Parts: sequence; structure tokens; C-alpha cells
Amino acid sequence: MPALDRTLYVVATPIGNLRDLSLRALDMLGQVDVIAAEDTRVSAGLLAHYGIRARLVSLHEHNEHKRAAAIIESLAAGKRVALVTDAGTPAISDPGAALVRAVSAAGYAIVPIPGPSAVTTALSAAGIAAPQWLFLGFLPASATARRAALERVNALPYALVLYEAPHRIAATVAALTAALDPQREIFIARELTKRFETLHRSSLADASAWLAADADRMRGEFVLIVAPPGNTATEDDAGEHDALLKPLLAELPLAQAVRIAVAQSGAPRNRLYQRALALQKTVKATS
Repeated sequence: MPALDRTLYVVATPIGNLRDLSLRALDMLGQVDVIAAEDTRVSAGLLAHYGIRARLVSLHEHNEHKRAAAIIESLAAGKRVALVTDAGTPAISDPGAALVRAVSAAGYAIVPIPGPSAVTTALSAAGIAAPQWLFLGFLPASATARRAALERVNALPYALVLYEAPHRIAATVAALTAALDPQREIFIARELTKRFETLHRSSLADASAWLAADADRMRGEFVLIVAPPGNTATEDDAGEHDALLKPLLAELPLAQAVRIAVAQSGAPRNRLYQRALALQKTVKATS
């Protein structure tokens, strides 16, 4: 293994399930002298779980520039340093970018240790075929600034990916519905890799009602993915939906047939519901 001295290792850590820590990350965290962590209390739990005893120092948004100078001094003294965040990959909507830049400018090596990321985890499970996506991070807190931010990206031909906290999730979904086409598909990923992980797909128009139907759905950390504009059913989609819905409607009430079709196809509920209504009317008209 190459010498570890005078190198900053940017280490991705689990976003929930502790077993998602990679073997390489585990090896590296066990060999460094200092670990700079967003919240030392959170990282202490991970390190204790794996029996890692490196010295923890805090590095958060309020002390990053000051801490960067101390870490550069440690590197100059030949210390081995790792950077971690509370969950996932550092410097993605989390502290770390300023430290990485400062260390690089000081002439020391940066080595990324890849691993968990809430963005890519959610995208892999979304089933949204978008070759290009735009990461928005957290939207602004104020309603005016949030609306302006969404207006700037409304017409862009990309899937929109953003993070949200539980106390703002309802307002953010409402803002997305108001600013974008309400028929655009949204994928809501909640508590990824954790015990109460929830994945939900619907139109924006239906998303607020889904959240409001159960208070537990507004708890935890969220990744939201909004499909690109114009992401509506194609003729091929319609044919597949009909093939799925017709036998279900022949045996089951409409609501139950739609629920099963949504679970099997992953298509937005409102799209399948409207198609099921049309199919029922056709059956009645010809009977």
C-alpha cells in the first residue's frame, strides 16, 4: 500500500445501514491518525461499531476554514488525515469542499474513497430513464427564493434531484407542484437504507396527499427526484398499461386494480387511474 503520510483521504460513510461501509474505507479509517468529522458524536458511533480509535476533530460549516489550517499543519507534520461527513460522501451538500481546496492548494494529495451517496442510491431505485439530471441540493428556505429557484429550472430537460428535511418536506413538495407541471412524475425516497426506508412514485399532483395521509411519511431524511418535463406515457406505455389493467379490472374493483397495477409497473398512480377509468367506460359502452 502507498504511504499514507501527507494525504487527505475523503471517505464516504454509510447513509444509514452501517454495513454499507466499504472494506477500503474501513481499512483507511483504521490507519489514519486524525478523522475530521461534521459531527463527532455521529461519527463516534460508526467508529465505535468498528473498533476504530483515531482522534476525532470537528469540521462543520462554521469552523471549516479555521479547521483547514490546523489539518494542513497536521499533514505537514506527517500525520494521516481522513475527512468524513455524518452520512454519505463528504462535500455534497455537506462541509468539506473548502478543506479539500485548501489542502490541495497547500500541495498535499487528495485521495477519494468512494462509497454511499444518497443521490446515487435514490437515482438507482427511481426507475426514471433520464440520461441527464440536475442536483439542486436543498432548496432555499424562504418561499420567494424557493419559487425563484424552481422557475430557473422549470423548463430544463433534466430530472431534478434534491434533498429535503422532515420539517420542510410538505412545503417543498407543494412548491414543486405549484412551480412545475403537476403531471410530472416525482419519486420520493425516505430514510434510505434505514429500518423505515420508503420509496414512493406518483405525479406531483398526488404527492402532497400521499404525504398527508400518514404523519410517519413526513419523518426522516428525503431525496426527491422529479422526472424531466414531458415525461408522459408513450403509446407503448399505454399498450403495456392496458395489458396489465384489463385482466385486473375483469376481476377486481377499480381502486384495487389500479393499486396492484401501480405496484407492478411503477407508473404514476394518476396515469393508471385515468386509463382504468377509460377502459371501464369502453367496457360499459360495448356491453
